[in-house]
Amino acid sequence: MKIDLHKRQSGVLLHITSLPGPHGAGDFGPQAYRFVDWLQSAGQSIWQWLPSTPIGPGESPYQGVSAFAGSPWMVALEPLVEQGWLDAPALPGEGFDDRRVDYARVRPWRERQLRAAAAGFFAKAQPQDRQAFDGWCASQRDWLEDYALFMAISSSLNGEPWWAWPRDLAAREPRALVAARAQYADEVAFWQFVQWCFDVQAGALKAYANERGVHIMGDLPIFVAHDSADCWARPDLYELDEHFQPTVVAGVPPDAMATTGQRWGNPLYRWDKMAHEHFAWWTARVRRMLSSADVFRIDHFRGFAAYYEIPADSPDATRGIWKTGPGKALFDAIARSLGELPIVAEDLGFITPDVHELRDALNYPGMKILQFGFGGDGSHEFLPHNWPRAAVAYTGTHDNDTVRGWWNQASAHERALAAAYLQCGDDDLHWAMIRACANSVANVAVYPLQDVLGLDSAHRMNVPGTLGGNWEWRFTWDMVGAEAGRQLGVISAASGRAPIALARLPG
Repeated sequence: MKIDLHKRQSGVLLHITSLPGPHGAGDFGPQAYRFVDWLQSAGQSIWQWLPSTPIGPGESPYQGVSAFAGSPWMVALEPLVEQGWLDAPALPGEGFDDRRVDYARVRPWRERQLRAAAAGFFAKAQPQDRQAFDGWCASQRDWLEDYALFMAISSSLNGEPWWAWPRDLAAREPRALVAARAQYADEVAFWQFVQWCFDVQAGALKAYANERGVHIMGDLPIFVAHDSADCWARPDLYELDEHFQPTVVAGVPPDAMATTGQRWGNPLYRWDKMAHEHFAWWTARVRRMLSSADVFRIDHFRGFAAYYEIPADSPDATRGIWKTGPGKALFDAIARSLGELPIVAEDLGFITPDVHELRDALNYPGMKILQFGFGGDGSHEFLPHNWPRAAVAYTGTHDNDTVRGWWNQASAHERALAAAYLQCGDDDLHWAMIRACANSVANVAVYPLQDVLGLDSAHRMNVPGTLGGNWEWRFTWDMVGAEAGRQLGVISAASGRAPIALARLPG
């Protein structure tokens, strides 16, 4: 479904794993469809997700083991039961937490269910299902075969990173790969089955949303993890040495928030090599993203203008240097293959003029975060009267505290300016923030569900730079009630972002 980012519209940010459901984490099951219905009833036309690729260290969706695969833990079990491939799963005796994802318990339990479903599929699937599976595997061969083999080898070696595998496998010697595919054929088939289920379910959910006027906004991280199928499959595309170790890594320099900067540790791309191949890897990656999303936010957009290069032996980010990124040539190459790209540029953080020049040359909207606007005076770029139309306005993002949590910890100056600007107090702060975004000239406005519900810091999704306790938040329908959707619909209709009928205005 084509999206017009120049049209006034709004949506809600909620990751798939935050949905309700009985199986320990949100997924593509019935509750996802119920949430689409809720969005439609509230006049929202965008549902924004975090990255839906497999999670990595710290359960982060921004450190995945594949840039192309989908998260196995988002595969809903109900459709597998309906197909007859899986018996109705028995929950652990004490069940799962409905407010938090306990990954240590949920992931092994869900993997057991997926393995049982795969066994059921390969034992008794109907011919048309086997034909659909085989056809899908053939259509995704370019990334699927390497990913499935990577997962199979990794599982057999207890999760050892790929550079620690036997040298012939780490170096992808052809004879070793042929032997591995034969040795791990059943395990490869399992991971292919899981990815097929992900694609079928994600596609069905997207189609359901689109039929109801709701677009899916995905999220594409700029970098990939070192221990990933992508690095293993094409080590020549990354700055690695002869032992497959990064020579330089990604991050950002020291600033007021982090005195030694942030050393993310992702290997950096060999942009010269990618350019020589006409950015084919990136084109394939964006094509894959657009199979499950109508539009996507591209993370750390500034890294395409210039990126921060940190020596791999540096324990922090104090020794890095700025290097020129691929710039407009990258996106022009992708667009030549795929057409106009529905991209939102995450242009936050340390931003220099070249980043804005690249964003504007590509005609991508940037991001404006209302929470950031109250630290100075009325000239602050993040106050709504200073926003351009070509922007996506947020009360906050997944990396921010909730609006309520921010207010509770804000400085006296921030609270005073916010109260004066928004004409609000403790009780109606979240609606005042949402209303300010909705009434702004920004073409698109997006609100985390936590802000729509007026929840405090206990419901925060992520605290950057910390491990543990992140990416776990879930909501329950009793937290939503009837009023949140009604009020959101009224604000959206009154601000020209939803049909006026939703406002239920008298007369």
